[in-house]
Formats: sequence, structure tokens, C-alpha cells
Amino acid sequence: MTDVADDDTEAVGLDSGPALGRRRPERTCIVTRTVQDPDAMIRFVLGPEGEVVPDLKAKLPGRGAWVSASRATLGEAIKRRQFQRAFKTGDARPAADLADRVGLALRADLRQALALANKAGCVVAGFAKVEAAIGDKAGVAAVIHASDSSLDGRRKLRAALHRRLGDAISRFPVLDDLSGTELDMALGRDHVIHAALVAGVGAAGCLARWRRLRSFEGVATTTEEYGSARHGETASVLHDEAGFSTGTPQGVGPRDDGTPQGSG
Repeated sequence: MTDVADDDTEAVGLDSGPALGRRRPERTCIVTRTVQDPDAMIRFVLGPEGEVVPDLKAKLPGRGAWVSASRATLGEAIKRRQFQRAFKTGDARPAADLADRVGLALRADLRQALALANKAGCVVAGFAKVEAAIGDKAGVAAVIHASDSSLDGRRKLRAALHRRLGDAISRFPVLDDLSGTELDMALGRDHVIHAALVAGVGAAGCLARWRRLRSFEGVATTTEEYGSARHGETASVLHDEAGFSTGTPQGVGPRDDGTPQGSG
């Protein structure tokens, strides 16, 4: 293995291996040198052939290097050869498409978290059930829309949320990152268009993974910041009725007519 001499900036050290137990210590990003909660970061280990392997669950054996959950920061780590410095070997080889691989892995991680939340009884699916849950005394922890759903159902649920939350809706989490097909896979049912997370351990874990995905892709996690600016919508579309994310603008289509019928 080839050693890498440090430049004038001392390299950030590796962890001593996967943390045991529930309590995980804060970690330092090898790029930004900021100390953060590990849930807001991604751990990487060195594979047997020198490949840099993402360890989303922070459970792979060996010492690990931590990077802030950001596509841009990961790009800097690769560009500035931070993995070679952290692992103290020039044989550390991050793949050219490592950031894309991490993005896909984070989406898969979110799907798995949603599936676990569903098994834990923390998910309701279907327009009518979501609308009822919003109006229920317990309320909901987040609303989920298929990314390829139309606007009509979203607007109706947005209005229900606004009646419940008022201006606090701007800070309410709305997950619209997964397609209808991905939601179907995660929840084990067909034609899921709208769903909601209700309070519970499964919901908390799902939201943590969603925030990490959004952070990695540079997308805000509150509707106040997020809106639908990423889709080029105008302010009048963004904020009518209640002012929260409408997600991908679509015409009314077969997956979503905004009425309480079917499973979506």
C-alpha cells in the first residue's frame, strides 16, 4: 500500500470501528472538519481491494471515515483526495460515480425505513385514511405523496393540513421523493398515491433517513424552504390555500384524482 503524505492541513482521523450500543458519539467530517451527529453524516470504509465503500448503517467492520451528508461535500472529498489522507494510503480508490451510488443507496434506505415504519403500524395509506388521520386528535407526523402524483389530491390534503396547523404548516414535513412504484414496493400494496406517517419509533427513523437523503441532494426539509421551487412553480401555485410543497407539477392523471377511492 502506498502512503500519502499529509499537506499543510492535518488529516482528520478515522473512527475506531462501528459504535456499539444505541449511543453513538459525534463524528468529524474529513472535509469540513465540523463535528456532527452521525445521523447527519455518512460513514465510509476501505474495501479489500482499496475501494471506498459507503456504510449507511455504520455497521461495517474496520475503521471508518465520516463525511457530511452532502453530494457537494462528498465531491470535495474525492477531488481533494481526503479519503487517501484519512485512510493514509494512496490505494484508497473512490469510484468516479460514488456520489450517484450513495444517492441511490439513500433512496433505497428511505424505502426500507418506510417499509419498517409500515410494519410497525406507523403508516396509513389512501386519500380518505390520510385525510381522516390529519383531522384526528393525534394528527400525523408527515404526509407522503408519490412524486408522480397529480396536484389535485395534494391540494386537498394541503387544505386539510392548513386547517389543522395554520401557519405551522410551513415547517411540516412532506415527503414526495419516492415514485408511486417505489411507494408500492415499500408498502407492499398497489397504487399508493398518498400516505402519512403517524407518531412512533418507525416514523422517527423514517424521517431521519428522509432528512439525510434531502441533505445529501441539497434539498430543504421544511416546506417553508422547500416549496416546489425545484420544479419551477410560481409563488401563486406554491402558496395557494396553505403554502406547502406541491411537489412535481403534474396534470390530473390515472394515479391521482384526489378522491377517496382505491388505495391511493
